[in-house]
Amino acid sequence: MNPPAATIRPFSITDYRGAHALWLSTAGLGLTESDTEEAISDFLQRNSGFSAVAEANGVIVGSVLCGHNGRMGSLHHLAVAENSRRQGIGRALVDYALAKLATAKIPRCNIFVYNDNVKGNDFWLANGWIDPTTWRVLQKRVLQA
Repeated sequence: MNPPAATIRPFSITDYRGAHALWLSTAGLGLTESDTEEAISDFLQRNSGFSAVAEANGVIVGSVLCGHNGRMGSLHHLAVAENSRRQGIGRALVDYALAKLATAKIPRCNIFVYNDNVKGNDFWLANGWIDPTTWRVLQKRVLQA
């Protein structure tokens, strides 16, 4: 495969506006209160160097958030601009994040994809991710004081 048509580099909080605009324009990507600039800044500080953006001609055309808890990694908000897809950018962003996790000796990584996000599920399954369906994610909101 040819190298992606964008430069992959670490995600900085100065990339937030471009990345947030990309997230808003990406079908199937859900945003919550955890996606404010302050929350993303905190995430990037806790997981320094793990997240990445793809930039072409000064514009953010892709992003992925990556972090870990010391035992497993997680990817969030993988997004590639519609007109930049099928150029290897998504795969390059994932490879970047997985390489960072490997360097930190994190043995596995999880992703969360909405069931109705057909394009997202197609991407992940075509790139070697599995759906073991042996467990499910349960969630409880933690109220802030």
